[in-house]
Amino acid sequence: MTSQNYSQASTTDLKPVLERWAKNPSLFVTEAFKAPYGPIDLEDWQEEALNAVRDHDRVAIRSGHGVGKSAFLAWVILWWHVTHFPAKTPCTAPTAHQLSDVLWGEIAKWHRMMKEPLRSWIEVKSDRLEFVDAPGESFAVARTARKEQPEAFQGFHSENLLFIVDEASGVEDIIFEVGQGAMSTVGAKTMMTGNPTRTSGFFYDAFHKMRDRWHTLKVSCSDSTQVSTDYPDEIAAQFGIDSNVYRVRVLGEFPNEDDNAIIALHLCEAAKVREVDPSDAFRPVWGVDVARFGGDRTALAKRRGNTQLEPVKSWHGKDTMQTAGLIIAEYEATPEEDRPSEILVDVIGIGAGVVDRLHEQSIPVRGINVAESPAVGERFLRLRDELWFKVRESLEARDCKLADDDALIAELTGVRYDITSAGKIKVESKDEMKKRGLRSCDLADAWCLTFGGGTDRVEPEEWDRYRPGRYQKRRGYNWMTA
Repeated sequence: MTSQNYSQASTTDLKPVLERWAKNPSLFVTEAFKAPYGPIDLEDWQEEALNAVRDHDRVAIRSGHGVGKSAFLAWVILWWHVTHFPAKTPCTAPTAHQLSDVLWGEIAKWHRMMKEPLRSWIEVKSDRLEFVDAPGESFAVARTARKEQPEAFQGFHSENLLFIVDEASGVEDIIFEVGQGAMSTVGAKTMMTGNPTRTSGFFYDAFHKMRDRWHTLKVSCSDSTQVSTDYPDEIAAQFGIDSNVYRVRVLGEFPNEDDNAIIALHLCEAAKVREVDPSDAFRPVWGVDVARFGGDRTALAKRRGNTQLEPVKSWHGKDTMQTAGLIIAEYEATPEEDRPSEILVDVIGIGAGVVDRLHEQSIPVRGINVAESPAVGERFLRLRDELWFKVRESLEARDCKLADDDALIAELTGVRYDITSAGKIKVESKDEMKKRGLRSCDLADAWCLTFGGGTDRVEPEEWDRYRPGRYQKRRGYNWMTA
């Protein structure tokens, strides 16, 4: 019997094949599936990584975006459960979406393509994979990594343990600390994968101060034929080849964290995928940074409580009246219950004219001069500096949600600060950024402006009674005057 002719074979008949696959996981991938477009052509990095899982107890893989990591993880999990018995595979990631929609969706897809009788041995459920004849002894399970419930890797015992951590850079250290005992069980294997978004934490340490205990691999977009050849050029054109976005998403490198960078990339990346409770108790607030000259953009940001409502919008080459008209059109196109309590506009330059026009049209606008003294405390030189650090504080609290807005994230993470001779914090100006070869941070400044006022809170019981024209609200906590 050849490895390609076993559709009616029993487990006993397949024993030589299973033993061969256990020693060569790459053969398992190329022989165990009925791929729709012919035999699976493994990437070089996938074959190297499959062999690394076989040969090492601790494997960490950092990668660029779209290199085929989810398919690789699905192959590893299916290989482990076909060739090892009994076997248990706890899988975790920072979000339920990453586990259920991405990883478990990939497992289900490849399970459907398995040849018989292999496919019938395994059942794939929404958050669990089971060996049909022994579901309590041999299974894989998805558990979201939450710092409030750090027991993702506790309570597992098996002679064949495989721990999977996907998007490991976003997993809190407490998860690894709590699970350290189980992960260190004799014979247990641990594999971490992900984009290297931060320069601290367990995932980062595996490539640095714990490197002697981990087998590490790096996979850039150039190592995978699955990545569009245009993708690296698009990221370079949009964010710059020296940007952290390019380093992380194209090269698979950890970001360069400047000592004087205001906002770390990992804070934004975590906020983009974080699951938070809706902020329906607050009216939205908009921030508008008005372009003054040249290639700068007018930018409009929208926030409701702790949530960015949509990617920041921007326009080029608009004069005062055109800018006011765009904001009015945006306001009128918004359902009444979702309209902002305030539109905060930077009045420096032509912004003052925009504010006057919006006032004239009875739009709830308020001008803010970000060059003025800060509203709170003595740490900052100007109000703009204070607003930038309020944004950082909101991200550090880890209870906010950013939209899928890479342009905003690139700007938030690219700005630096300095300390003046008087000991006050001063955020880098747009002109200083341009001298470093960076684009003006118009989108980020618009987002910062949304933190320039109080909050209009709606009592929860009033939502059911809401009708257009009868919106009830009260003035909420204002950090600017606390």
